[in-house]
Amino acid sequence: MLKCDNIHKKYGDLHILKGISLEVKESEIVAIVGASGAGKTTLLQILGTLDHPNEGSIEINDTEIGQLNNKQLSKFRNQDIGFVFQFHQLLPEFTALENVCIPGFIAKRNKKEVRENAQELLDYLGLKDRYDHKPAQLSGGEKQRVAVARALINKPKIVFADEPSGNLDSANSKELYALFDQVRKDFGNSFVIVTHDEKLSNLADRKVTISDGKLV
Repeated sequence: MLKCDNIHKKYGDLHILKGISLEVKESEIVAIVGASGAGKTTLLQILGTLDHPNEGSIEINDTEIGQLNNKQLSKFRNQDIGFVFQFHQLLPEFTALENVCIPGFIAKRNKKEVRENAQELLDYLGLKDRYDHKPAQLSGGEKQRVAVARALINKPKIVFADEPSGNLDSANSKELYALFDQVRKDFGNSFVIVTHDEKLSNLADRKVTISDGKLV
């Protein structure tokens, strides 16, 4: 599903990633852990095509990312990758349903089909009564489930989550991780999760640790 080889990332003289190689299988949940500043989020952004490595290659779902131009990369990111962030990144002026629909509309899919898919996902995630609620009217756990629905709307093969439980209490954190597990069983998605919570990372199929820019 995902394979990266010899990923290096530098910001000036600062060498953040120092030859990272990693494979993620289909329907696998991989947690990336490590101390603050170890390079976890940088790696996630590069794997998720939000940033570029200075050296190395990335392949996702048989697509060589380095071969795509900017327009192709944007389309690939929209249609083949899902993202879940710590602070949800929901647009406050839109309802839960509208937030979930946005990636589908960007992909220029049929609007009626997108809305139906969004409703199905919100129902699946236990948010049937929250279609018309704006983010300010939702709890932290509900906001994160809306974010999960948005990540899934275009049926991506892989979902990247950056500290998805970092803004949740322990009960909602455990519920979120159980949800990721259920989603991959029901839909077959792979998940790559960056987290500082080692206890929760133990729920993943596999845990990898970054230290000083390298996998250990």
